[in-house]
Formats: sequence, C-alpha cells, structure tokens
Amino acid sequence: MAINQNHLSEELNGVKCSVVEKNVTPERSAFLQQILLFNKYRVEIAESAPPKTSAPNPISEGGEAPPLPLPIPKTFTVGVTDMMFNPINAIFGRLLHTPEGHVVTLAYWNQKDESSHDEIPYYEGKS
Repeated sequence: MAINQNHLSEELNGVKCSVVEKNVTPERSAFLQQILLFNKYRVEIAESAPPKTSAPNPISEGGEAPPLPLPIPKTFTVGVTDMMFNPINAIFGRLLHTPEGHVVTLAYWNQKDESSHDEIPYYEGKS
C-alpha cells in the first residue's frame, strides 16, 4: 500500500502494478492503454470489484416490493508495471507523448480536447 493516495499500487492480473486510474469505463481504459503503450509502458487492465451496496430493503407495509436495482456497469482498473509511474508527474512533467508526436496535456488526458495542444500552457487553457 502506498504511503499517500498519490502513488497507489495494486496487484492486477497477478502482476504488481502502479495504478493509473480506477473505476474507468471500457472506452476510457482503451484510451489510456493506447497512450501508455505508445510510451512503452506495460499496461495491465483488470475488472474492478463491484461497488459495495447495502442490504436490500424488505417489503414495505403496503405489500409493495422495493424497486429493482439498476444494473451496475462494468468498470476497470488500469495500471502499469513500472512501479515508479505516477500519472500526475507524467502529465505535468511532460513525459508522455501522443502518437502524433505532441506532449500529452491535462485536457487531452482527461479527454476534454480531441488533440493535444502542448504549445498552450495548462494554466492559460480553457476551463
């Protein structure tokens, strides 16, 4: 376990990994995998544990059954085998690159921009 929440590690698929993101959608995991593989990291993706839920409510006095719970979407945990990897340091340290040759920006990492505009500092970008 990490000393603080900024550098998490976990065992994914039987391999000790540094966690990149937890509880991500399949689309987000594919996006992260593409960036990390291009930057020569070994990526491990494992299905996240389902969230803990409380016990179902008993049938109320009126004899009505409680509403059915919504199906829980599958989420994944993305990690890399490089235990020194930290996504915050990698983004702000300008260590990651896109396949187009640009530096990965925070907006691109968070999928707010379609392409990485590394010539614009993050503090001058749109909110």
